Amino acid sequence: MKSFCLGAATVLGLTLAGSALADDVRMLAIEPNVPEGRQYYLDVAKAYEAEKPGTKVQFDFLDDTSFKSKLPTLLQSSARPDAFFTWTGGVFAEQAKAGVLKDISADFTDADRKNYSPSGIQSMSHDGKLYGVPMYAASVVLWYNKALVEKAGVDPKAIKNWEDLLAASKKIQGAGIVPIVMGGKDKWPIALFYGQLAARIAGTDGVAAADKGENEGFNNPAFIQAGEALKQLADIKPFQPGYMDTTQPKAAGLFGDGKGAFYLAGNFLVGAQAQNSASGKGLGDDLDFITFPAVEGGKGDPADTFGGVNGWLVTKDAGKSTVDFLKFLTNNKNQTEGGRLKIWLPIGTDAQSGIADPRLRRIAEDLSKAPHHQLYLDQMLGASVGAALNDAAAQIVTGDISPEEAAALVEEAREMR
Repeated sequence: MKSFCLGAATVLGLTLAGSALADDVRMLAIEPNVPEGRQYYLDVAKAYEAEKPGTKVQFDFLDDTSFKSKLPTLLQSSARPDAFFTWTGGVFAEQAKAGVLKDISADFTDADRKNYSPSGIQSMSHDGKLYGVPMYAASVVLWYNKALVEKAGVDPKAIKNWEDLLAASKKIQGAGIVPIVMGGKDKWPIALFYGQLAARIAGTDGVAAADKGENEGFNNPAFIQAGEALKQLADIKPFQPGYMDTTQPKAAGLFGDGKGAFYLAGNFLVGAQAQNSASGKGLGDDLDFITFPAVEGGKGDPADTFGGVNGWLVTKDAGKSTVDFLKFLTNNKNQTEGGRLKIWLPIGTDAQSGIADPRLRRIAEDLSKAPHHQLYLDQMLGASVGAALNDAAAQIVTGDISPEEAAALVEEAREMR
């Protein structure tokens, strides 16, 4: 029987309430990007508690950056949650190898697994063992403000390759408009450009080969070329003043307030730009997107997508109620409702009918047709290499290192992994 102390445990500023009841479930989530997000989770927890008298479900929330920095220490403590949010990838693999997760393979029958896409189940598995439950997919696209690009005389749908985006950025800048809003303080928003350029140039097979150290690893010419393309963009100075002191949520709000023409982000931006805007409404119908441009001569398929498959991992001491609750949280009804509220793109096999927003439906359609879905590089590569990649991307943009030095920095981290 699992037991907790009565009261609350505080680790790194995060308070997790404990309980003497074996059926309690403690969930650690990232802060939702839509106002309805928190209430959605709380409503699902309440519905589960009504079906399972005596079981209590608690959700705690952290912003993305705090979550990533605090989770490693939290998982090694007695106050670890029973389940926590994951972007999967290399970070998940490291957690599985560290022994902090629970193998829940035996708790998922073939019938259970059919409720999720095969890629979703695969993303939560390591060495043939299932450690978590998939919940939603994320895909990064280039969002734009219809009114601002029209004012600048730019047709976003004519942007097919990287050179087109550079030319459009210069034209927008010439019209006195910030071309791209950037949350540089968090670094990973810059790395979205770096990662997508690498995927377009090297292709998903090339990215996987570099991760294995093949073909010179990240010193491969394809990754140097990705850095050179990122430097081309930075040399235009396309970002708003003070972008390296701007967090991602703040940047999303600036974009929602009409302070720039483009914003590179996942489907979560639909909610984030509204939630963080001064009005709380964001761009409304002025918000639309194009896919990330191709790079001439690149090996990546222009139809490939880039993002994540996200869900929940179960920690080693969690009881059976945790897995039972995760099945409930990710059932067709609850996933469909999450899609309707614009919280995510559900990954359940029959849950996409609830996606009401036409932009999100288009993203879901693109995902379903994509030849490959490249995982965020900072998540794919694991914590140390991912952090090096984010640092390298930021330093290319600020001019502190060259594309060659950036590639070497990432490769050095990979070799030390």
